[in-house]
Amino acid sequence: MEQPNGSQRLFGTDGVRGVANREPMTPEVIYNLGRAAGYVFGKIGADTVLVGRDGRLSGDMLECALVAGLCSVGTSVCRVGIVPTPAIAHLTGVLSAQLGVMVSASHNAFEHNGVKFFKADGTKIDDDLECEIESAYFGREHVSANPTGGAIGRVVERLNLVDRYLHHVEQTVPRDFDLSGLTIVVDCGNGAGSQTTPKLLERFGAEVVTIHDTPNGLNINEACGSQHTAPLAKAVAAHLADVGVAYDGDADRAVFVDERGNRMDGDHVLAVCGPHLKERGRLHGDVLVTTVLGNLGLDLTLNPLGIQVARSRVGDRFVWEEMKSIGASLGGEQAGHIIFAEFASTGDGLITALQMLDAMESSGKPLSELRRRLIIVPQTTRDIQVSAKPPLEDLPTVQQVVRHADETLGDRGRVIVRYSGTEPLARVMIEGEDEDQINTLADAIAEAIQQEIGDRRRD
Repeated sequence: MEQPNGSQRLFGTDGVRGVANREPMTPEVIYNLGRAAGYVFGKIGADTVLVGRDGRLSGDMLECALVAGLCSVGTSVCRVGIVPTPAIAHLTGVLSAQLGVMVSASHNAFEHNGVKFFKADGTKIDDDLECEIESAYFGREHVSANPTGGAIGRVVERLNLVDRYLHHVEQTVPRDFDLSGLTIVVDCGNGAGSQTTPKLLERFGAEVVTIHDTPNGLNINEACGSQHTAPLAKAVAAHLADVGVAYDGDADRAVFVDERGNRMDGDHVLAVCGPHLKERGRLHGDVLVTTVLGNLGLDLTLNPLGIQVARSRVGDRFVWEEMKSIGASLGGEQAGHIIFAEFASTGDGLITALQMLDAMESSGKPLSELRRRLIIVPQTTRDIQVSAKPPLEDLPTVQQVVRHADETLGDRGRVIVRYSGTEPLARVMIEGEDEDQINTLADAIAEAIQQEIGDRRRD
């Protein structure tokens, strides 16, 4: 948990994450993280915290540690069970809780887990609050907070609160919204959306086929869901379905497969829903937000329609912050986190599915035709496993290869190299007109990262 600059950090781009039972995702760390968070939020009057989780095996262990830590500093806990992350975001706001916590590692494999924090308004906590919690954790400010007797926090269970979330989602589409006659395949990723999405789609009249909807604690995200859409495409073909939608483990992202089996990521969703909202006067400022990784084809597709594209740092929290700063009503990530500000302040896979289906039904066109609207600029990515994350600017070989790629592409492409904030990975993304060229450049950067970080590990 020591950073390259010597500072101590727990938080990445989306909460605290790691392999369960390895730091920082040990019961001891999460217990003290709960104490630190309870201490910090207790100072602003938080007396009850909403806690949910996804279904991965380590969830029970880490949730218990978190709850014990919160209660030990006098913070009471309302446990809501296995729910999608956006349900925690919504319920924290509507129940007037000062803090919501989700135990989940989102799209990561089952052996990973994480902890995400939400403020009273349902938004993810910002950098300042993260730093405050880290200061309390590492500085042990919370150690003296040991109430006794009736001042110890209580725990209550309200496992039916997910119905309030579903009622909210149901109100995000027009009154005459009707999916009768549509066949929809849903890949639940063996995650938290297994009991929510199929139920709501059937309520709107769709014929729903579900796959990977039997979570057992070990199979979450395993060769399924938003990261692996080949099984979904196969199921769409087998059932002659109109559309397929896939979720990650905590159902805060959604990607799609059209009736021909073609994948549609978050860029496609923005390209479909942006014009749909603009036509209805709901695209505030005629602008939407994506991240620096969003395909340049979004600009080429949307600018002629009078829609501007703004960009933020990677992470749906940063998308939301940019949306707030410019007053945008739509934003999202290529990975499938899409935020419809009318209804939510974080990525919500179920709301995204309904909005895409509404756009499709309103257009009267199949999803494959809507998919073709997005002009795709060739883009390639590389994920390089790393065991350390030294500052990229301190890696001379990497910097030399990146400069060469930048100079080669000039103003006809982009090069982005960064570390993942949620996994032990360095990520390379290159866009350009020549696919062979950008693949060669990406391979060279990946090789330089492996060589230089490998050499430093041997020092």
